[in-house]
Amino acid sequence: MTKVEKIYLNAFNTLMLVGPTRLAQIIKYFPDIKTAWDAPAGEFEKIFPDSKIARSVAEARNKVNPEKEFEKLEKENIMIITMDDKEYPKLLKEIHTPPPIIYIKGMFSENDICIGVVGTRRMTLYGKEVTMDISAGLARAGVTIVSGLAKGIDSIAHKTALENNARTIAVLGSSLDRNSIYPSQNKNLAEKICQNGAIISEYPIGMPTLPQNFPQRNRIISGLSLGVLIVEAKEKSGALITTNDALEQNREVFAVPGPITSLNSIGPNNLIKTGAKAVTCADDILEELNLEKIAEHKENKKIIPDSEEEIMILKLLSKEPIHIDRLVEKSNINASKINSTLIIMEMKGMARNLGGMNYIITS
Repeated sequence: MTKVEKIYLNAFNTLMLVGPTRLAQIIKYFPDIKTAWDAPAGEFEKIFPDSKIARSVAEARNKVNPEKEFEKLEKENIMIITMDDKEYPKLLKEIHTPPPIIYIKGMFSENDICIGVVGTRRMTLYGKEVTMDISAGLARAGVTIVSGLAKGIDSIAHKTALENNARTIAVLGSSLDRNSIYPSQNKNLAEKICQNGAIISEYPIGMPTLPQNFPQRNRIISGLSLGVLIVEAKEKSGALITTNDALEQNREVFAVPGPITSLNSIGPNNLIKTGAKAVTCADDILEELNLEKIAEHKENKKIIPDSEEEIMILKLLSKEPIHIDRLVEKSNINASKINSTLIIMEMKGMARNLGGMNYIITS
């Protein structure tokens, strides 16, 4: 996407009534985003059934200077990635409501193989120790750890990744300018993450940090990840929203069992009862997702299959696109393991994602 297009996409995103769904509708309806910005108000009534919303969106444009809004991003060294850009994460693109625009400080890597690590803000010593132990194991294996920069489990997961020289991505429920980063006590942590990973958000500069932003951003944490680990969470913890999103996105859910007397263990223990995989170490996650040799794959990029899953998938791939659901059906391998194996195979140059989770063989 060109800079001009990004200027006007960002301008639309600054309008309070335009969230991911409506922005996607605008992008789909108009031939380009600049045409959308210049369109008469009546055109928006063809997109949005509620005429009040259509008029409000159209009129709100008059209060926004697209170029000045974009200058704010440049001043803060905030980049924009859209779904048309090759840098846009492939897994995130496949979820039901991917953010049409991502604001980023730092850098995505095409080699990022991500696991989400989430949990309560009010962790116990047990939760802290477990998060450090499992996050360190994942980091040493070459996994990129994704979390939400919140106090408690999130912060420990990010810090542990950095301490092990691993990449980590923080998905914020606020905009990325320093004055807006939430929670404010994690501003320095956010800066450190940018040096070996990224902080990202779907919210532009100037957008208020609202309570509903945080459940909304959880779909991005799970959307970036092959699986999500929940360490500690009370029965109605917001962290459980991330695991629900993961299940809807066909991602694996992992949970750390805890004492039945601990309120913080009710969430993970209940998830295990309903089918989440119980985890006591990083290897449990790596084995389930076929990621034991991820660091080796990143470094060597071997073009030969070295797992039963890769051999099976190679037999099913051809020059004719096949959807991931068909691969799951034909191979009897679970969707999470298929997902992670295909990512490794792409990294090794053995398979290619044509979009829409349709794959072909490359050799």
